[in-house]
Amino acid sequence: MNKELNERIDIFANLLYKSLYLIVFTGAGISTESGLPDFRGPDGMWTRQEKGLAPKPVSKPWDSFEPNSGHLAISELQKIGKLKFLISQNVDNLHLKSGIPPDLLSELHGNITKLRCKRCGKTVDRLTGKTICQCGGPLAPSVVNFGQPLPEKDLMLSFEHSRRNDLFVAVGSSLVVTPAADMPEEALRSGSTLVIINEGKTPFDVYAHLRFYEKVGEVLPKAVRRLKILMSLG
Repeated sequence: MNKELNERIDIFANLLYKSLYLIVFTGAGISTESGLPDFRGPDGMWTRQEKGLAPKPVSKPWDSFEPNSGHLAISELQKIGKLKFLISQNVDNLHLKSGIPPDLLSELHGNITKLRCKRCGKTVDRLTGKTICQCGGPLAPSVVNFGQPLPEKDLMLSFEHSRRNDLFVAVGSSLVVTPAADMPEEALRSGSTLVIINEGKTPFDVYAHLRFYEKVGEVLPKAVRRLKILMSLG
């Protein structure tokens, strides 16, 4: 590992160690190392669409992909008591697969494995085969399409935690799709420290206190390992 990257990871681990209210925000870039496409990368789904190209075929069904080292590092942050809340733009179910408790996760764009009640907003597993919620409302796919509103409860919780944290870590997101991309702005306005891990540029790069252009797997797992050493030393 190059010395400069090593130094930034050390700084990151220290920020994690000192944080009392850590929020992580993820986009499609965290799942590319699991084999899923991103959206705005050089060969991303939206990038190809803007060029008039068809999306690259996915190698297997979406629900058969597994969490990678980035997802597992975030799950580890939760297990050691550091992560207060996780906000995700992803629909791939990999955060839940990694062990993140549902009550610590807002999936702003839904989840391909879940149905959502149009009346009360509750989600249920698609595999249950249910079409009607316990409240009597109709169940529909939870994935949010363009032009549709984001789930109200998830959005409310995301804004609430974005205002309360002292460290906001954005992972694998271009931070351009609103209202989800409003979260780091809320965090900065509240005096939070902003760390960005994303291979592509974002509109918030100039405001970031620490910036990584490396792959998520090269940064996050190492920072969490160093955090655990710091915690063991007390």
